[in-house]
Amino acid sequence: MKPLATAYSQRLIRGQTPSYERLQARLAEDGGELGTTPAAVHCGWGRVLIGHTFPDPVSLANELLNEQTGERDIALYVAAPQQVLAQSPQQLFLDPSDTLRLWFTDYRPATRVFRGFRIRRVQSETDWNAVNTLYQARNMLPVDPALLTVRHKGGPVYWLAEDEDSGAVIGSVMGLNHHTAFHDPENGSSLWCLAVDPQCSRPGVGEVLVRHLIEHFMSRGLSYLDLSVLHDNLQAKSLYNKLGFRTLSTFAIKRKNGINQPLFLGPGPQAGLNPYARILVEEAYKRGIDVHIDDASAGLFTLNHGGRRIRCRESLSDLTSAISMSLCQDKSLTHSVLSSAGLNVPTQQRAGNADDNLAFLEEHVRVVVKPLDGEQGNGVAVDLQTTEHVQEAIKAAQAFDSRVLLESFHEGHDLRIVVIGFEVVAAAIRRPAQVIGDGQHNVQQLIEAQSRRRQAATQGESRIPLDAETLRTVQAAGYEYDSVLPAGQLLDVRRTANLHTGGCLEDVTAILHPVLADAAIRAARALDIPVVGLDMMVPAADQPDYVFIEANERAGLANHEPQPTAERFIDLLFPHSQPAP
Repeated sequence: MKPLATAYSQRLIRGQTPSYERLQARLAEDGGELGTTPAAVHCGWGRVLIGHTFPDPVSLANELLNEQTGERDIALYVAAPQQVLAQSPQQLFLDPSDTLRLWFTDYRPATRVFRGFRIRRVQSETDWNAVNTLYQARNMLPVDPALLTVRHKGGPVYWLAEDEDSGAVIGSVMGLNHHTAFHDPENGSSLWCLAVDPQCSRPGVGEVLVRHLIEHFMSRGLSYLDLSVLHDNLQAKSLYNKLGFRTLSTFAIKRKNGINQPLFLGPGPQAGLNPYARILVEEAYKRGIDVHIDDASAGLFTLNHGGRRIRCRESLSDLTSAISMSLCQDKSLTHSVLSSAGLNVPTQQRAGNADDNLAFLEEHVRVVVKPLDGEQGNGVAVDLQTTEHVQEAIKAAQAFDSRVLLESFHEGHDLRIVVIGFEVVAAAIRRPAQVIGDGQHNVQQLIEAQSRRRQAATQGESRIPLDAETLRTVQAAGYEYDSVLPAGQLLDVRRTANLHTGGCLEDVTAILHPVLADAAIRAARALDIPVVGLDMMVPAADQPDYVFIEANERAGLANHEPQPTAERFIDLLFPHSQPAP
């Protein structure tokens, strides 16, 4: 088999994949068999069609057109894509991805050991639910295990990465054995559906999943691993290049559908928008609503539908009045309105002279300092317990607003509830930025590495600043920036849980206590605001106790996927655009 494999591989690398008939003839000469039917392996989200197992372009095109609603098929190893596209140019398109290959003879084992998680196969319904939650968080299709081609007929295998401390699923990958799937004469394999939890603080999860798949297939005597990656996914390509993958000159074809629309339409006018505006614009496009981008960098766009015109800046729209907006922006007014509505709020006063500030600190022991008008966690310092820290925090907050507030500090979790149209749509516990020690790198290096991961996962929206607040938090835990954190040691490096300063979210919509949901709706009505993100400190999301912290008139709806925040926002603006049930 080796001479045939080598010859076939060289043709594939040069873009000269043998035809079905030629490959069958070569296999017959060598005593092999490609299979009596074209190969189509169902992976739970759609099928992988092996292009060179189809006898002609017409049969491959017809099979792509048989794609089921809600699924995504892909034809790989298509040597003459123009012939397939010519069969149905209105419904098929050339996928803008690169195919990469790693010959196992080029593979080098890892020299670094990553700890804190284990790799195992997906086995139970609980596993599938966790993997699908992860895939949906990464805007990938979920897997329906009932649709999978069975293993002994060449079906795929899914693995997951599981955090050893929490048991949470933090990564997943799918592998396909080409020998069992379609009697591949080269004994190859392929990788699909690699995903890592965007909030994961464990380093190396993606790399370990890829290496696990490589070593799994190597142990079964296979020869190479292929994968398909979007041409502009530079972060993933950097990892694959490090592992020894090289570009393969072959093509992939897909059918046009709503799932992969951005791939065949190319970058539209929403391309320059941040994630918070883009999620809303894309939902509007799906419904046939006219969109005009006014200022992409500012997140400004205008929607027109059925004679109704609404201008938006991310989730802030013409439906929010100037009064409601000012009530949210001015945190002292927010406090006053919510207090008058009978809701629980912290004690608050305006920062004044040193004596007044000291008196407030002595009364409450632990305090919060924040600018009166601020957003994205800028200038906020929490759990201050000394006069020196309070005065330093006031000075830092004055960089964002000369007016500064002091508040009593309350223990608990930072809960964000999104209310749209006076209904709770999403709720999430926001956790502050953390790093995990590896016994090798110092705290500053760990922070910088975690900040890079958060930036990559949020398209640049989240990072951990190396500022006075971060240093104070690190020092309060007994460390310095140059301290080497012990392996497995978890360290909070921020006190506030704002996403823009490296925090992450845990969706708790399904377990939100009715008292908290009712308080959020009452707060939205008191502020008379149609779309708002309300922040509370709570002991737990499923308990009734709370203290309101603030209200955000321009909540980041993209942070709460897969909850239908964008759908409910467009429903509010254009109720007649709702799709038929």
